[in-house]
Amino acid sequence: MERQLPKNVRQIGNVSDTPKIYVEDYVDTFFAQLCEKCEKSGKGPMGAFLVGDIQQGDNEEYVYIYGAIQMHDLKMSGSEYVLDEDTWKHAYEDCKQYFEDGEMLGWFVAHPGVPLIPDASTVKLHKKSFPKKNTVFIMKDPVEKEETYYVHKMNDLMEIGGHYTYYEKNPCMQNYMISSRKKNGVFSTETVEDRAAKDFRDLVRKRGERRKGRQTGSLMYAAGAGLVLVLLVMGVSLINSFDRMKSVQDTLNAISGNTDSIEARETSGTVTAVTEEQAGNVVAGEGQASDNGEDSDANNSDVDSGDSADEADPQDIDTPDTQDADKTDGSDSAAGTAQGTGTDGQASAVSGGNGSDGVYIVEEGDTLAIISRKMYGDLSHVDAICKMNGIENGNLIYVGQKLLLP
Repeated sequence: MERQLPKNVRQIGNVSDTPKIYVEDYVDTFFAQLCEKCEKSGKGPMGAFLVGDIQQGDNEEYVYIYGAIQMHDLKMSGSEYVLDEDTWKHAYEDCKQYFEDGEMLGWFVAHPGVPLIPDASTVKLHKKSFPKKNTVFIMKDPVEKEETYYVHKMNDLMEIGGHYTYYEKNPCMQNYMISSRKKNGVFSTETVEDRAAKDFRDLVRKRGERRKGRQTGSLMYAAGAGLVLVLLVMGVSLINSFDRMKSVQDTLNAISGNTDSIEARETSGTVTAVTEEQAGNVVAGEGQASDNGEDSDANNSDVDSGDSADEADPQDIDTPDTQDADKTDGSDSAAGTAQGTGTDGQASAVSGGNGSDGVYIVEEGDTLAIISRKMYGDLSHVDAICKMNGIENGNLIYVGQKLLLP
């Protein structure tokens, strides 16, 4: 089955050579564990068989190494490596158990203090054990942590300048590493994790966290925008309500202003305060002559009050005989006659019924000005009526209201 190129990869060295070699991260970690064990034991080299597959692309060849099986015993004959039958037997059993579909396509050797260049015996052993093209041989110095990759091509082991480490789920290799750790008594604290791989995993995890953070931030932003929109709608509604209330208030103020202006026109004119002592002599005071006793002033008073002649009693109008009498009597008799005439006029106005007992009942169409004219023949008693009845606004009276007359 054709593989898809891994997406999460880390390049190591120059990968311009062919074939392209991809080593899974668990396998790379297993190599590091073998190097640590080899360095601590100090007994000699340690090896592993490589498990994977080789695929041919359109213009490129690919080698995928997704498994590694530790050699039961990598022996030395002088300076040559020896792979005996027992070592192969154990390798095939482990490969069938943990990597059912895998193919052993090379080997790995951790050997301290040995140059990372295969000699003729090593090349011969590889060609005998892995004769297929593009099989891989890896040498690594566990002390210096240096490694070199070789590929079988052109009937020789050719060095490859670099390879890829890729990251994906690898349960087969994970299960094999757990099993070998139990067999060898190696605890997890003894493992050596590749720093670059760890950094890569941390980077992937941080990217996921940032992505989640951005999603959360987007949700918070959307919620905040919705809240701002709701507040704006509420603010607009409040402003509209305020405008409507202000409009209603302005309308009421306008109506009140019109009412005040109309009522002011009704009560406009020359109005003077009148006391109770002067109430009975108002008409006489208006018609009374001056202290010099001239009856021309009395006659002028009668002429000035001619506006109310229709409402006054006929007795208030002096006849020619009376005028002659006044002229012969002198100033004192003229004043007394004028005062008497005013008193008779008031009595005549009050004797009509409403207000005759000193209490006036407001009738439909009445105003204080009209009441003053009815009861006293002029408008000068408006203020006196207001004071007598405790009325602050003279325009606010109603039908049936009882008013004390001053």
